[in-house]
Amino acid sequence: MKRVNQIFKKRLLFFLIAAVMLIYLSGCERKPGAGTGSFKIYYVNNSETGIMAVDYEIRAQKDDPDAVIPELLEQLGTMPERRQYEAPLTGEVNLLDYFLSDKVLTFNFDSSYSQIQGTIEILDRAAVVRTFTQLDFIDYVSFQVEGQPLTDHYGHVIGNMSADTFIFNVGNEINTYEKVELKLYFANEAGDKLVPVYRSVVYNSNISMERLAIEQVISGPNTDICFPTVSKDIKINSVNVRDGVCYLDLDPAFQSDPYSVTADVAIYSLVNTVAELPDINKVAFSVNGESGFSFMDTTITSPYERNLDIIE
Repeated sequence: MKRVNQIFKKRLLFFLIAAVMLIYLSGCERKPGAGTGSFKIYYVNNSETGIMAVDYEIRAQKDDPDAVIPELLEQLGTMPERRQYEAPLTGEVNLLDYFLSDKVLTFNFDSSYSQIQGTIEILDRAAVVRTFTQLDFIDYVSFQVEGQPLTDHYGHVIGNMSADTFIFNVGNEINTYEKVELKLYFANEAGDKLVPVYRSVVYNSNISMERLAIEQVISGPNTDICFPTVSKDIKINSVNVRDGVCYLDLDPAFQSDPYSVTADVAIYSLVNTVAELPDINKVAFSVNGESGFSFMDTTITSPYERNLDIIE
């Protein structure tokens, strides 16, 4: 009888340990929705200002890429009957193929993808990425157009995207788009003075205002009352602000001279634009990390302050 009790106690202890381990494992960190019965499909809201999540019960095995990926693609490409939201892979968008490698799911679209407007394209992309990265075997999603990596309208390769790509400051999600009016400076017709231009820009909050303003100058004017000051081929390596100084590092395309403007006009188009922002007093330039370099007939060395005399 005593031996039976000992055996019973050992078995009870074993089951208690197993139960504790099961509770521990069930509490381990996992991807949102993965294996929890709370999988969500993301869509664009009717006002096209953000994305929304809809609960979805996956029919296929979640660990079977050949089955679950096509199922989710079908859902993301089907508009709801009541039009409560918009499916991100509808309309003129044509998916040519996709492939999965090393937990990166790559979608290859045809050239029609390039016709999607900026804000809508980002929202569509966010909905797709946040849907698929819930799966355990997918950490990142990448987009291609006709086999080439997707780029933004400045020519920068977007690269691999995770769910965090679309979560901005303090956990705000992509539907926190903001609109700002920037004061930009471009060249007059003679190329020897600056002309101020006001431009309303819709942007997402993962980009600094300094970088946003610089990108707008690089993109050039959208009016015929003024002219470009720097090459559209310029790539921004980095933008940092310390003690009122904006440190701007550009690639060597900055040193090209594609337009008939003076060196001062080109330089101060950037300086005066950035100096319109709060707490920016000076702009320090560098090219690929080198702070001393030649630009047209000028040697760039010290930080530049705002120049009001060059404004027409």
